[in-house]
Amino acid sequence: MEFVKEFKIEKDGDTTVKITGEIPAEFLNTHRQAALKNLGKDIKVDGFRAGNVPEEILVKKVGEVNVLSEMAERALAVAYPEAIKEHKIEAIGHPEIQITKIAPGNPLGFTATVATMPAIKLPDYKSIAAAVNKNKASAEVTDEDLEKQIKEIQRQKIAYERLQEKAAAKPETVQKDLGNTTELPTPENQATKADEEFDPEKIELPELTDEYVKSLGQPGQFETVADFKQKLRQHLEIQKKQEVEAAHRAKITDEIIEKSEFALPQVLLDSELNQMFAQMNEDLSRANLKMEDYLKHIKKTEVELKQDWQPAAEKRARLQLVLNEIAKLEDVKPDEAQLAEQVKQLKEQYKDADEARVRVYVASVMQNEAVMNMLEEQ
Repeated sequence: MEFVKEFKIEKDGDTTVKITGEIPAEFLNTHRQAALKNLGKDIKVDGFRAGNVPEEILVKKVGEVNVLSEMAERALAVAYPEAIKEHKIEAIGHPEIQITKIAPGNPLGFTATVATMPAIKLPDYKSIAAAVNKNKASAEVTDEDLEKQIKEIQRQKIAYERLQEKAAAKPETVQKDLGNTTELPTPENQATKADEEFDPEKIELPELTDEYVKSLGQPGQFETVADFKQKLRQHLEIQKKQEVEAAHRAKITDEIIEKSEFALPQVLLDSELNQMFAQMNEDLSRANLKMEDYLKHIKKTEVELKQDWQPAAEKRARLQLVLNEIAKLEDVKPDEAQLAEQVKQLKEQYKDADEARVRVYVASVMQNEAVMNMLEEQ
């Protein structure tokens, strides 16, 4: 496809390029039969089976302009990816294409504007990581941490039992608490004087005995105080390790991002916002809730909600660009055998998922993890 080499490539801002060119009439005409077949598949003409209407009759039915438009769409669908490859354009998202010239027997003129990966200037990320690594917080669970968590569990148990008692109260008791009001019960007007005086932080906590710990958690989960403390410590160790790890990684990447220089394409920001919205929608669905009801509850529109999320979405988008750039510079790639195995496991779990998309997702997660491990080793 030699003609794509003649396309003109111009920067159109920091993160977009404009492709201008002509597709030869000869190449355009190779798509005529496919265009006619697609346009004529549902056309019915007396004396002919659907899909078998002669070209001359079909063109009169649908119009030559529509045939040319279909041909142009098909020709561009083939030529555009070749142009991106030929001119080494790191395109992201879908292009905005405008037809500038179209006529029977003539070349097809067009322009395509597409977002591109920005040029990223990174700081000395290894030195930044090394400096942050020197001050990594301890993930050790102290006796003080354990005692604090035990008291929190006891307070939660007391608060939960109090709520259960209220839920079991007779309607007239609730009405008495509310007084002579005609308002429907709400969390605000259900607050009685007793509730206001109840403060879990100030009440005396029960003694921690073998019998008491048996009432905590699931039946049979804890047998003795020692057993309870051991299992709780193990849980806290896992939790604290995860929290310290997440906070430490955030310190490394936040500093690298802050000292990096690049423009963020709007298409990447929009993509992050759409992903966040889709995830929220999925979470609500699992809870048998609807997005429209949630938006009414928080008194916001979808646009307003996305505006609130914009700082977080921008941070996520910038983080991914930085990790991708480091991976490219350090030649960090996921292990093919592990990648294939994880894709296989996900496909077994989500049988309807597109395998190509699953592979891209898993490869990205594995690459990010490999980059972070490399930074934490500095």
